[in-house]
Amino acid sequence: MPHGYTGKILHVDLTTGTLTIETPPESFYRTYMGGSAMGLYYILKEMPVGVDALAPENVLTIFTGVTTGASVSGQSRVNLNAKSPISGAIGDSQGGGFFPAELKFAGFDGIVVKGRSSKPVYLWLKDGVAELRDASHLTGKVTGEAEALLKQELGDDKIEVLQHGPAAEKGVLFSSAVSMSNRNNGRTGMGLVMASKNLRAVVVRGTQKPSVADPKALAAINRLGPKWMPDNPDMAGLGKYGTASVVMPQHSMGTLPTRNYNEGAFEFAEEISGETLYEKYLRGAAEGKQDKLGRDTCYACVVRCKRVVELEGKYPVDEKYGGPEYETIGTFGSYCGVKDLAAISRANQICNMYGVDTIACGATLAWAMECYEKGILTPEDTGGLELKFGNADAMLAALEQIVTASTDFGRLLGQGSERAARVIGRGAEECLITVKGAEAPAHMPQAKRSLALIYAVNPFGADHQSSEHDWMIEEGIASDLYLGRMKLLGLENPLPPMSLGPEKVKFAYLTEAFYAMMDSVELCQFVWGPGWTLYGPQETAEMVKAVTGWDVTIEELVRVGERRIHLMRVFNAREGFDRKQDKLPKKFFKALQGEGPTAGIALSHDEIEAALDEYYRLAGFTPDGRPTPDRLTELDLAWAAALL
Repeated sequence: MPHGYTGKILHVDLTTGTLTIETPPESFYRTYMGGSAMGLYYILKEMPVGVDALAPENVLTIFTGVTTGASVSGQSRVNLNAKSPISGAIGDSQGGGFFPAELKFAGFDGIVVKGRSSKPVYLWLKDGVAELRDASHLTGKVTGEAEALLKQELGDDKIEVLQHGPAAEKGVLFSSAVSMSNRNNGRTGMGLVMASKNLRAVVVRGTQKPSVADPKALAAINRLGPKWMPDNPDMAGLGKYGTASVVMPQHSMGTLPTRNYNEGAFEFAEEISGETLYEKYLRGAAEGKQDKLGRDTCYACVVRCKRVVELEGKYPVDEKYGGPEYETIGTFGSYCGVKDLAAISRANQICNMYGVDTIACGATLAWAMECYEKGILTPEDTGGLELKFGNADAMLAALEQIVTASTDFGRLLGQGSERAARVIGRGAEECLITVKGAEAPAHMPQAKRSLALIYAVNPFGADHQSSEHDWMIEEGIASDLYLGRMKLLGLENPLPPMSLGPEKVKFAYLTEAFYAMMDSVELCQFVWGPGWTLYGPQETAEMVKAVTGWDVTIEELVRVGERRIHLMRVFNAREGFDRKQDKLPKKFFKALQGEGPTAGIALSHDEIEAALDEYYRLAGFTPDGRPTPDRLTELDLAWAAALL
């Protein structure tokens, strides 16, 4: 029997209703390790070139990794991949919670979905048995209602549900897949792909926990987590204040996107900070019990960074729908000039109820606000909404129109800012912050220069979780912990702040490869990683070895990440993507306004073009950004070279 994984992959043809189980060899698992890399293998093998993202021929993959379900922090992750309806490039989205581990316990490492059902269905997996069931009764139900109905129907409160919400039924482009009614596979429109297939949900329950090769070694690694947390200020802050712990550091360093990325500091940052969220808004805060009631976790994780908000009053929030992450606070808060955490928390609930990505949705609203402020959008366009920066009520009203597609304006914004800008014209494209159609997250590449490169080259658009951030290696900022871990990846020396020379490009590529591995092994990037995280590269290799029994090294893990990057680029290349799509929005090349340390800062076209040249050289791509047959063969991907 394999250690760490079940050895079973479920293939679902929704058109015919056929379910088949594949049992790949161990070598297949060691080559790809699960997640995104494994999903890309099936997508490239089974999806025709040039299909529409919402056609039955699009292949949707749902994969855990070889360590998912092990008793250690940060392993309960799942990756969804398919052609993205947003970009037409590869779509990729990660999520956590309890669904990933439960999928493994239900007897499957992953699911490959093709076709389209003639009616809404859900996939029910329990202890190695799979069946499709009617889901017509779930149509139009918000995520919490649908999950409650499924638990009642199946007579088990411990089932886990990954579903699209009613926004996807209405065609909202940036619809997400949601588990636990508050954990999102948010980016790239994977919820809309699920809806296009009439697959409302995947429901899992199981008792088949995979074996572990070395339980004692794994337990020893797991014990290090609670021991190290108090001495790691990043992790202690993450546990207490959640991802919103970075609001104030980002603001103080001028990297908190404000008023649709026009500024890098928000004068009301303290009012939307992780500290304020903890002290006033978490469930139990009034009684001083927020550490127990306001902090949730993923399966077997000691960090407990997930927020739980419960509010009454003008902006009610049900604890079922969780609480806002940093990105949500950024996009619905500082992006929109909104300083009310209750309104931001309400926006988070609406997104989770209807199943939409908070980054894309909040950033689209911020784009619309800038257009309104500049007169590009008028009250006639908005249906009378005074969509100005800082207007929380108008923001929430527009959000309701998006998720319900109840007005022309809501339907327009539901297609994302880039498509909406094409419809509006009148200079609306000058306000965009999109890369490959994806709205940029709340980390500013003007100051974090390597992120500018990663935002440009990332196969599925601007993403903040596809590489390590510049602070991990910059002089005067990086700690000894950060620099020691960087050396394990071959990055010897700290680098000047705001630099983007060859060594910073090397930093970007090597950490991107490590992150790509984590999205294949399926590890939480707040727990495992090359920089600020609870565990570093060496512990990552030791943990994978303890679970699987494979004598893996850091170098082998980085190679897995490189495979994932190259497979994504192969997919994009065959769909017509090359260097021309690896570009940043005009706004990033304009000087930041306002106050703070980054006021007046901008990217330059020359430095980005030079960084692209160096990145392509390091990766082994052609000068126009396409993978080469020789490099693919070196990575044991010769089969993929034929697809070029």
